[in-house]
Amino acid sequence: MNHRFLTSLRLLSALMALIIGSHGDLSGQNLNDKLMNRPYADLRRWHLGFSVGIHTQDFTFTHNGFTSENGEQWFVEQPAFQPGFCVNGLIDYRLGTYFNLRFTPGMYFGNRDITMREYNSGAEHRQNLKSALIVLPFDLKFSGLRYRNSRPYITAGVMPTFNVTKQNNDYLRTKTSDFFLTCGFGCDFYLPYFKFNPEIKFCFGLGDNLLHDRPDIAEEPEKLIITQSLKKAVSRMVVLTFYFE
Repeated sequence: MNHRFLTSLRLLSALMALIIGSHGDLSGQNLNDKLMNRPYADLRRWHLGFSVGIHTQDFTFTHNGFTSENGEQWFVEQPAFQPGFCVNGLIDYRLGTYFNLRFTPGMYFGNRDITMREYNSGAEHRQNLKSALIVLPFDLKFSGLRYRNSRPYITAGVMPTFNVTKQNNDYLRTKTSDFFLTCGFGCDFYLPYFKFNPEIKFCFGLGDNLLHDRPDIAEEPEKLIITQSLKKAVSRMVVLTFYFE
């Protein structure tokens, strides 16, 4: 993992710890006098919910050392993260005391600022790569024991995605579909009328998401050379989500 990705993980983890810690401080007041909220919520066979959140999208570029007839060598990077917005539905099916199967279809709206530099001349191009992703995550949720009105959990799953953004004849284009492995952690907080669950999820793309066949720019070698310089581009995401169940 590169430094920017690790920094993003630390920031989101710190935010999660702050949320959980703040709840702990509040719930610590008069604990002996406080009744458990929604004591039978976890016994339902299935239930519905929704979530809103923010996320960051990242690319890991692998270069192939391609050099043009003019001696140009181009290198591509994503120098910074841009926050995006996401919204999901939730269908939760209870498998047992500790396990739930969750399906959370939704939409992720985001963008990536891509910088392309020529090694010898220092020439530079920039591209803002926007995306509107239909996501279909399936997660297995493993929950710990409930302690009063909170219950920590971890998740693992898979997430197919489909990019419905119309892409122009620009330097780089992505494929319309991608596939991620996901893992995450969070905590269920039992409020009087619903459960509130902050969650952090890490998403790791499994394949090359770069579209290499570019007949749309075959007559523009100054653009085509950028794609020719890349062996692959693998997607990654970090997602901070707030569920209401």
